[in-house]
Amino acid sequence: MKKYNFKKFISIGTFGVCAMFGLSSCNVDTDLNIDPKHPSEIPSANLLAMGMQQEFYYIHTGSVNFNNYRFFTQVWTETLYTQETNYNLITRAQPRNHFQRMYIFALYNFELAKNTLQEEANTDQDVYNNRWATLELSQIAVWENVVDTYGNVPYSQALQPEDIASPAYDDARTIYADLLTRIDAAIAMINTAKSGYTSGDLVYNGNMTKWKKFANSIKLRLAMNLADVDPTTSKQVAKDAIAGGVITSDADSYSLVFPGGTFSNPLYDDMVASGRNDFIPAAPFVNFMNTTDDPRRSAYFTTIGGNYVGGVYGTLNTYANFSHVNPSFHTQTAPAKLLSATEVAFLMAEAAARDNSVGDPATLYTSAVTASMNENGVSAGDASAFLITNPYNASNWQESIGMQSYVALWNSPFASWNFIRRLDYPVLPKPPSTTLDGVPVRMPYSDQEYLVNQANVEAAAVAIGGDDATTKLFWDVN
Repeated sequence: MKKYNFKKFISIGTFGVCAMFGLSSCNVDTDLNIDPKHPSEIPSANLLAMGMQQEFYYIHTGSVNFNNYRFFTQVWTETLYTQETNYNLITRAQPRNHFQRMYIFALYNFELAKNTLQEEANTDQDVYNNRWATLELSQIAVWENVVDTYGNVPYSQALQPEDIASPAYDDARTIYADLLTRIDAAIAMINTAKSGYTSGDLVYNGNMTKWKKFANSIKLRLAMNLADVDPTTSKQVAKDAIAGGVITSDADSYSLVFPGGTFSNPLYDDMVASGRNDFIPAAPFVNFMNTTDDPRRSAYFTTIGGNYVGGVYGTLNTYANFSHVNPSFHTQTAPAKLLSATEVAFLMAEAAARDNSVGDPATLYTSAVTASMNENGVSAGDASAFLITNPYNASNWQESIGMQSYVALWNSPFASWNFIRRLDYPVLPKPPSTTLDGVPVRMPYSDQEYLVNQANVEAAAVAIGGDDATTKLFWDVN
């Protein structure tokens, strides 16, 4: 897989973004004479790369200061402190930090890139269309993350800091409908015979066949999230996505390989460069894999006395007494997969379980588990043996798909969180010292929004049923 010189693209810096939503903590020097709609000094390829780096780094991070997806799914626990595993989201302001990273440094960079692309010399209309589709799909992927993290969010009035200082919050279900429309429009623009961004595209390097597969795959993810709240739309969109061609090979996963050094995988920064031993695998997750004699354990964890031992979730743990995350996941150049072939395989299995017209669910379940085994270097014989003792259960397909997607997507925690909330498996226990009524199913709104966009965020809180971590998203109805 090609590696990129991140410094070439990203060291230029982001400008003209601090005014968005009045975010005062962004300490970037700006030139008041710069027109944010026409950022002529930074090419669109650089802005694309900057947005991608921020998107992948801060969705994949295990840092206690940001999204905490690895605690929301309880695959990790802590050793030196317990506030985050007990879902204290106030002390470190994780809702604010994730909100700002996604809006300012990902979404807004993609928006600036769109504006810049229109000003650049483009002699080939097909290449221009492919580049536009690349920017649009990159932005849509982040929009899906933001909506499925917070619920109702600024959307139609967002990313216009020079015109709208206090954007309204849009209904999440309405945003979903618009995202599906935008995906279809982006797909229609793609000409797979031509390239897109051969510079700045840190994921697919301008390969539009892969971008088209990604577009249909993110469309399938949205379709499955709609399954319980709008089954008719869900089934049709899922059929269209699968027929259009989704990601079926790990080589086509929406994955970024970090080059190392200044731009390392965030887990390297969290678990190695920090010089700290803060995180270990959590006991409920490790114990489930132990009960099924899962052959992926050696790929995921180290051993203690020849055994796989997870730490008690939500309490203090002594680092040396428990298994650790396998170092392969936190090297400087380890990939971050935000939408993998393995996830798509489980989405297809779920689509078939809900609607047999898209395939046989048992066959697709087997394919999904096998994809995860292959991804983690498990032999064909061990994978087959595991499936014999852990087959698809048609009478409770939610548990079969839910539990095995949980194991398979342990290092893609945002994707895993979607499956957990949608299928209600596994049933995650309430930590011992949390003040919440249960496990988070959304992130509360940024505290800064209550300072700079108070009327709109308060209206959004009322609209969703309360700005609490246990308030369900519109599609999480079961």
